[in-house]
Amino acid sequence: MINVVYDACVLYSASLRDILLWLGYVELVCPLWSEKIHEEWMRNLLKNRPDLLPKRVERTRQEMDTRFPNSSIRGYEPLIPVLELPDPNDRHVLAVAIHAEAKYIVTTNLDDFPKTVLQPFGIEAVSPDDFVWRLIQKKPVRVLEAVRKHRASLTRPPKTVEEYLATLEKQGLAKTTAFLREHGNDI
Repeated sequence: MINVVYDACVLYSASLRDILLWLGYVELVCPLWSEKIHEEWMRNLLKNRPDLLPKRVERTRQEMDTRFPNSSIRGYEPLIPVLELPDPNDRHVLAVAIHAEAKYIVTTNLDDFPKTVLQPFGIEAVSPDDFVWRLIQKKPVRVLEAVRKHRASLTRPPKTVEEYLATLEKQGLAKTTAFLREHGNDI
């Protein structure tokens, strides 16, 4: 399994967060985060979605930590002051990745994680679509399993294959969606 840090921006949207977590449920990846990453996505979500109850969002965080008990990384804080990134507020994400020996940081903020800074640590920042696409190229059957299980878990309301794919496409998963359309009978 590959250690992967999920940045707050990819945990913010339930549909994107869920597909990324399902990749962990089928043991393709080991998803990683920190309490600070949790706090960031939760704070932004509650700020932008006042219709959501804080305890419901907290329940999502608790479920993530319960299903992935080794995913919440601690002890990375001493690394933060020595790291240089365009946005100093992202140093904690890189510190988590270094401390956890992650291979990837999955983020939509690629400019905040320059290759020149990450390469010495053997870490690469990738978009969610590029990340899933790489997994598809290596283990397409396992990705299809994750997608099938994710779609089956959606019961309120259930989604047709096309509705499900349209949701993923809205999340910027264009390459992933194109592949999944070719395998619609398998999801």
